[in-house]
Amino acid sequence: MNGQSVHEVMTREPVTISSRETLIGAATMMRDYDIGDVIVTDGERPIGILTDRDIIVRAIAEGRGLTTPVGEVCSTDLVTVTPEDGTQRVVELMRGKKIRRLPVTENGRLVGVVSLGDMAVERDPHSALADISSGRPNH
Repeated sequence: MNGQSVHEVMTREPVTISSRETLIGAATMMRDYDIGDVIVTDGERPIGILTDRDIIVRAIAEGRGLTTPVGEVCSTDLVTVTPEDGTQRVVELMRGKKIRRLPVTENGRLVGVVSLGDMAVERDPHSALADISSGRPNH
């Protein structure tokens, strides 16, 4: 992993959703793309992350309707990295901030996302987490 850059491990073209879109729209996207999170944007600028857990814990459990805008429920304390950052920085941020996904930005524009699973595959391709992360989706 030494010397690797984020651009070598990131997922390009992450799934995004406008902050004005509804929770039902986000849930539909997550189902259709078989993912557990979407990057919330304002134009091309990432402003938050919405996970399937956020929908349950921050919306449904609080009695919010499915037409609630995702911008009202998403995590907005966004931590980002650049494509040139090293993967060691990603590991440090994920550990220190206890987060699983980092949007990758270039000049404020979203260009990718790097996940805990991406890092597991890179650090130890034979680990259980790497096997799960690189496996085919369970439909």
